[in-house]
Amino acid sequence: MRAPGLTHPQAVTPPFNRAWLTPLELGGLAAIWGASFLFLRIAAPAFGPLPLVAVRLVLGAAVLMPFLWRARTALRPALWPRLALVGVINAAVPFSLFAWAARQAPAGVGAITNSMAVLFTALVAFVFYGERIGARRAVALLAGFAGVVVLASGRAAGASVAWAVAAGTTGAFLYGIGSNLVRRHFAGLPAAAVAAATLACGAVLLLPFAVATWPAEPIGMRPWLATTALGVICTGLGYAVFYRLIQRIGAPRAAVVTYLVPLFALTWAWLILDEPLTPTMLVAGGLILGSVALGQPPAAPRAK
Repeated sequence: MRAPGLTHPQAVTPPFNRAWLTPLELGGLAAIWGASFLFLRIAAPAFGPLPLVAVRLVLGAAVLMPFLWRARTALRPALWPRLALVGVINAAVPFSLFAWAARQAPAGVGAITNSMAVLFTALVAFVFYGERIGARRAVALLAGFAGVVVLASGRAAGASVAWAVAAGTTGAFLYGIGSNLVRRHFAGLPAAAVAAATLACGAVLLLPFAVATWPAEPIGMRPWLATTALGVICTGLGYAVFYRLIQRIGAPRAAVVTYLVPLFALTWAWLILDEPLTPTMLVAGGLILGSVALGQPPAAPRAK
């Protein structure tokens, strides 16, 4: 699942004999984040959205805690209210929206709407911070929104998925807000440490609501295993791999993973949950992923 948009260190060109790591890690990360929507589908009905997300945040923060401990002196006390705000906007609330959507619609619906986060980041920067959006990104946004409309018109097992699409799109929009907040308020800070801090803050703030809505029925082993994988692998390990990629190849190239996540999400859901890939999902996915690709800034020319 998509990581918070953090300030990214300057890319370092990998040695030639390690260049094979990049496609391997991109594919592995896409498979991990694609699996997050599968795990949501398995765990959300048993846990409910808020308890599931609270456990996910605690586990993800625990995996990233060594990064936070290493950079503890850089995170001044004055920063923690902002970290808590980002933890709500960029983790607790969108994670909860995607968990709720996972109870209503197939995994592919959440994965496809999640891809809109890249476009929403550009839109928020344009509306609230005056950044130039350009004709290319404007067309990309229109195509992406058209894809959302097409996706919302679909049905799963005879039922409308419109509310699940609305929840996923809102979650992606919150990711766009969070990305801009992090970029402006935490510039120069270690990205993995900021991620650990925001996940931990989100967990603390969500915990009372999770306790209040904890299911009365015992939770089975399968949902617990799915939730553990969601927190440890998809959130903690996934973010660590993502920041490693950013440090080595830069944020624009690392963003390629965005295009691959829905493909893996749909594949996992088809193989394990026997969820079908509908024509509506194909059309909507093509529009949204095409718009994300169109909205990416052109690659800078290499020095010769």
